[in-house]
Amino acid sequence: MTSTPRGTRIRKAPAERRAEILDTAARLALEHGLERVTMQQVAGELGVRPGLISHYFPAVDGLLCEAFARAVSRERAALLPDAERELPPLRRLARFLDRIGDDGFANLGRLWLNARHLARYRPTLRAVVAEQEAEMRGVLTALIEDGVRTGDFVTEDPLAACVVILVTIDGLDSYANADEAAPHPVLDTLVPRIAERELGLAYGSLRDER
Repeated sequence: MTSTPRGTRIRKAPAERRAEILDTAARLALEHGLERVTMQQVAGELGVRPGLISHYFPAVDGLLCEAFARAVSRERAALLPDAERELPPLRRLARFLDRIGDDGFANLGRLWLNARHLARYRPTLRAVVAEQEAEMRGVLTALIEDGVRTGDFVTEDPLAACVVILVTIDGLDSYANADEAAPHPVLDTLVPRIAERELGLAYGSLRDER
């Protein structure tokens, strides 16, 4: 009688396993909300025991915060990809605004809405949300400053223009969980119109550059 050898479980390197856990948690946060980022849920997605997750993240709060940061950072990189750095600032901004209004990034708006709500009760998450907001302001302000240098944009305060644009985007995100369409078609072009006004652009400039 011969015995069939058992399959050998491959032990992943700690850094690889930790990254795998974070990737899974970030996906859950983006697709289903931060409430789904639990030890049990992440373990179930990976087919491992919850104890393995807690080995890398002893507190679920730490896992939730890092998952949020990873999800938002990746989405930000997709909205303003490094590969487009050589494009004129006007075109880069137009593409950013086009993407942010696309259904493919709808979950990002939901995640920000979700995180800001939960941050009211979770000081650690509140700090991470603030860090990610600062990162987004920095990236978009730098883009606007580039446009001022090239003559694409006209503004005396790039940071102020950036804040107005982002607050407008955040305002529209408040409708992210609505079952019906936004209350008026004017909202479809609200963000580019506000950006055009803030940056001294002619009406329709950002939409023409898409």
